[in-house]
Amino acid sequence: MSHEHELVLVVDFGAQYAQLIARRIREARIYSEIIPHTTPVAEIIARRPKAIVLSGGPQSVYAAGAPQVDPALFDTGVPTFGMCYGFQAMAQALGGDVRRTGLSEFGRTPVHVAENAGALLGDMPPNFRAWMSHGDAVYAAPPGFLCLANSDGSPVAAFEDLARGLAGVQWHPEVGHSEFGQVVLEKFLVDIAGCRQDWTPANIVDDSVAAIRAAVGDAQVLCALSGGVDSAVAAALVQKAIGDQLTCVFVDHGLLRKDEAERVERDFVAVTGVDLVVRKEADRFLGALDGVSDPETKRKIIGREFIRTFEDAARALNAEKDIEYLVQGTLYPDVVESGGGEGAANIKSHHNVGGLPDDLQFTLIEPLRTLFKDEVRAVGTELGLPDDMVWRHPFPGPGLAIRIIGAVTRERLDLLREVDAIARAELTEAGLDRDIWQFPVVLLAEVRSVGVQGDGRSYGHPVVLRPVTSEDAMTADWGRLPYDLLERISTRITNECREVNRVVLDITSKPPGTIEWE
Repeated sequence: MSHEHELVLVVDFGAQYAQLIARRIREARIYSEIIPHTTPVAEIIARRPKAIVLSGGPQSVYAAGAPQVDPALFDTGVPTFGMCYGFQAMAQALGGDVRRTGLSEFGRTPVHVAENAGALLGDMPPNFRAWMSHGDAVYAAPPGFLCLANSDGSPVAAFEDLARGLAGVQWHPEVGHSEFGQVVLEKFLVDIAGCRQDWTPANIVDDSVAAIRAAVGDAQVLCALSGGVDSAVAAALVQKAIGDQLTCVFVDHGLLRKDEAERVERDFVAVTGVDLVVRKEADRFLGALDGVSDPETKRKIIGREFIRTFEDAARALNAEKDIEYLVQGTLYPDVVESGGGEGAANIKSHHNVGGLPDDLQFTLIEPLRTLFKDEVRAVGTELGLPDDMVWRHPFPGPGLAIRIIGAVTRERLDLLREVDAIARAELTEAGLDRDIWQFPVVLLAEVRSVGVQGDGRSYGHPVVLRPVTSEDAMTADWGRLPYDLLERISTRITNECREVNRVVLDITSKPPGTIEWE
């Protein structure tokens, strides 16, 4: 990434919301990254941030071993905003008074704005509700700070020192339950810190294209397409940057949903003009899966056959083109969770890609490494990819094999493809595609139940509908689909797929239930 964009660093004190804070800053069209609270001040300053946000965290600032803020941070001249724990840490580091209140505040809490509400809260109504989660409070603001608000449990619930560009709030403005949360955050970022709001999909595309060209030069690049949004957007970005130096490989393992292989082969190529090599390997995968019912064994077999097929294709292409780089659709949450350093490092030189053999040594290109899923979709749209590709629900690598409970056969796959296509078509027709994170349909292939279809008794399979909503995929809840939609799906499935005579709904949240059944 070229560094024309201003950078806001989110210092993570162990908050469950650190990624959400970074996303909210980006929603304000300002680029942000997360760094651990152990990052030394010198290292923070070396990144030349335009502003710093101190996150919440689970501990008491004065507890032994609690993460602290180096007071030197506040002498750097970089505007800094504290929220919850970060607010208390700032107060304590600068000589304010933080103590246990005896009145913990959790959840929606009324906040009372002071007469002089400063730059931060100047446009706020005198009372609003914000999301609190704390047992300590700031009793006195540090010298030089103006107290902007209070609540029952927080004598000082917000403060600012404009001369030093410092401000903070006791609540969590990044959480949807806080009224005016985004307004307060943008007040700090734009009005106090002076950030420009120019982190847009068009700019992301331009920056990425420039970075990829600079890194790759005239080398040959390989990308594995899966049909998913991440690999499609990554490939389209690289294609825009280097054109026919990119070759994409699509392994059709016969376990995709209805029409998906055709979508990749036809529509993706039509939009991007990419050079695509298709390996049709359904027989190979079905042969390897023959008679296997255990989910873990299925996953291992499919993973192994995929790697072998991809290696075959890569080896053939490498002999012809001498490929140096491999594109991967790694996203920013993966980078954060694996403790990866700068999100902006676009190209990583580690050569052991997914355990590929010695004669296939590629350097990784990860053009989406700085992006969240919603940004990847915005970039896909900017690149002209069709909506149904950009908004495709996440889909597991082993595909429909792990949505068939029991052994995988061609007949069972074909049946599940039809059932799944009906459920998806009706969800789309109802306009609910984007409200539902994932919609697995599961075939209980080893179970049969009695039903009545036509005039006779039938002895068919049950299928399970598993609509799921999620913000982050770590937790998920079952999607409350309207009854009339469920009825339409059920009626169509049992009418059009005669081998199915029972449609059931999975209403388990995650945890305890996973999104997939296997």
